[in-house]
Amino acid sequence: MVKLIIRHLSKSYKDKKRKSSSALKNVSLDLDINGIFTLIGRNGAGKTTFIRIVSTELLPSAGRVYLDGIDVVKNPKEIRDRIAVIPQEAELIPWMTARENIYAYLLWRGLSFKEAKERTNAVISRFKLEKYADKLPRKLSGGTKRKVLVALVISSDAKIIFLDEPTTGLDPISRKELWDVLNQLKKEHLIILTTHYLEEAEELSDYIIILNKGKLVKAGTINDIRNAIGYPYAIKIFNGLSKKIRLNGKVVKKNDGTFQVFSDEITANNLAKKLIKTKVKFSINPTSLEDIFYMLVGDINKEEEK
Repeated sequence: MVKLIIRHLSKSYKDKKRKSSSALKNVSLDLDINGIFTLIGRNGAGKTTFIRIVSTELLPSAGRVYLDGIDVVKNPKEIRDRIAVIPQEAELIPWMTARENIYAYLLWRGLSFKEAKERTNAVISRFKLEKYADKLPRKLSGGTKRKVLVALVISSDAKIIFLDEPTTGLDPISRKELWDVLNQLKKEHLIILTTHYLEEAEELSDYIIILNKGKLVKAGTINDIRNAIGYPYAIKIFNGLSKKIRLNGKVVKKNDGTFQVFSDEITANNLAKKLIKTKVKFSINPTSLEDIFYMLVGDINKEEEK
């Protein structure tokens, strides 16, 4: 378990006109966590700012962060040996092979030539990257490059790994391959990641926090969040809804014209019977993270209002 304590964390920026805008607003957490800890939110919600502050890359405007017992604001050097970071824009060095990228990274972290070589060979074997190890990045697929980046930070033996949108731009097969890697890694490491893929967050996460306009909206396991909203079932109504049918529960009309009705089990069953009688097309499922997110925040692909 890793202890994460956040006290009243805030971060504000000023634009060219010296107007102030807040990326994080008074966020507080007190957790003992392991596995995969995921931040989700719309563009501009504060996810990357959160990652950068906790990983010592950015100073907050106010508040304190304690990670693994260390104040990361006052003592950033002390925590850096325990963490490894792949930022959103991370790329392999283009003139180095995959093997050379990993080896150079380990040397940069202060390992000896011998230990860096041994760890490089070990992580290449662990991730089954032997046939790609001596190729330049331009000859690797997007999924393989991401695997190399993850292998690179794992080779450091860091206890805590930060991944900012690690699967963005990957095809579905490459994303699934990376999911398998992360599920293996979380047995030995705390992984703090951000993602725009809600099904990814639901599949991988042991703990989720939802940010909206810099504020913490909900936090917990997927079941914690389901229970907190009080609607365990979601009914999606596609077309032909009669005005005579009363929709009980939380009703959300989506941009595509469909309705999402969130309700308890009894109400969901009664509504389903009525919809069948009137031949309305619908689906009913346990409330997903995507459903919850849409209910609490809105479309994840939209920008937060400034």
